[in-house]
Amino acid sequence: MQRFSLPFGEAVVFFPEASDERCSVTLLMEIDPVGLVRRARGDGARRIFDYVNDRPYVASSFLSVALVRVFGSAMRGACEARPELAVTAIPLSAELPAVPARGGESVVRRLFEPLGYTVEVSPLELDPRFPQWGAGRHVSLRLSGLVRLSQLLTHLYVLLPVLDDEKHYWVSDDEIAKLLRHGEGWLSSHPERELISRRYLMHQGYLWRDALSQLAEEDVPPDPDVPVVEEVLEEAVRLQDQRLGSVVAVLKAASARRVLDLGCGSGELIALLLRDGSFEELVGVDISTRSLEAAARRLRLDRLPEGKRERIRLFQSALTYRDTRLVGYDAAVLVEVIEHLDPLRLAALEQNVFGSARPGTVVITTPNADYNVRWETLPAGERRHPDHRFEWGRGQLADWAAGVCERFGYSARFLSVGPDDPDVGPPTQMAVFSR
Repeated sequence: MQRFSLPFGEAVVFFPEASDERCSVTLLMEIDPVGLVRRARGDGARRIFDYVNDRPYVASSFLSVALVRVFGSAMRGACEARPELAVTAIPLSAELPAVPARGGESVVRRLFEPLGYTVEVSPLELDPRFPQWGAGRHVSLRLSGLVRLSQLLTHLYVLLPVLDDEKHYWVSDDEIAKLLRHGEGWLSSHPERELISRRYLMHQGYLWRDALSQLAEEDVPPDPDVPVVEEVLEEAVRLQDQRLGSVVAVLKAASARRVLDLGCGSGELIALLLRDGSFEELVGVDISTRSLEAAARRLRLDRLPEGKRERIRLFQSALTYRDTRLVGYDAAVLVEVIEHLDPLRLAALEQNVFGSARPGTVVITTPNADYNVRWETLPAGERRHPDHRFEWGRGQLADWAAGVCERFGYSARFLSVGPDDPDVGPPTQMAVFSR
């Protein structure tokens, strides 16, 4: 058992079970609401709410503060003893016996389900002795999913005060930076980011509007008319992180120095490659000027040191038309790009990339349609994203790659990205072409 002193009481951590199969950790909050009132500044006038409230009994902003204090290194994804485990998605669940939820079950699901969690919500009776009174605004909540521990703790840290629509401390400009820091990588694409920003910043218009404008700069805002199916499905196993990591490993193994990112989007891969000095020139290409603008913001091109800035170029081009600016590079990467093209346009892409540009290495990732049966929330026959023109199984990718190799003088090998199911393979498949 461990005890942690907090400004508003005490946190106690203990482990009800710990075995090779399962470990549970319990964080018990002991809040002193009367002490809080007595220590508060003011003219001495008190409301009855200050003495009679749900603070000692529910998960609220007090718990968010305790999470940072008690599980700070876990929230940062840091673990000296097991660093590889800290960055790995594992089966986790969080159980909160009483959560204030303004808006009820609907709001709870709108906040957590887009993050990939299985959500179990049970309304709590106002008083079990008087069932005719019905349920109050509190619920019992259980979240489960295949996630990194740092993700789970961070989501709770941000969203518990949002559910409560209340904070126990004064909200100022500093809270914007805190929200953006803990929301990095997920908040900008969350369908309820405005609700989250409003409530987290206590409905102070100048604060939440500023937060939203900064979130919009992080990435291209999603089209409100297009449901973000693919991101919700893949969040549980963080496929994008694994995809990009696998691409970097392949590029380094190929000793690539000058790299084309074809269909670069908002520049995630370029930002990752920029950290490695062995990549001398990085070129992002996209047909969307909006995406290129987002990439420039993500990369902070206007603020980069000159040495790094000189390594990056961004320009607009359609991958289905021959572009001589693509010629002469060591490697080209197409991360989740080809499935957005009409099948009849693939021949034009092949001519441009393999026939004209002819880099030494071409890395292509694309969904493995065989794996779609493992997404329980994806209806049979549906694709992962409404803009996908096709999704190939492993055999279809192998057949297409064999044709490319025969026509343009390349060899191909195939790699798995994500958990490799013995029956249906990985969720993402990668083809690496060598000239």
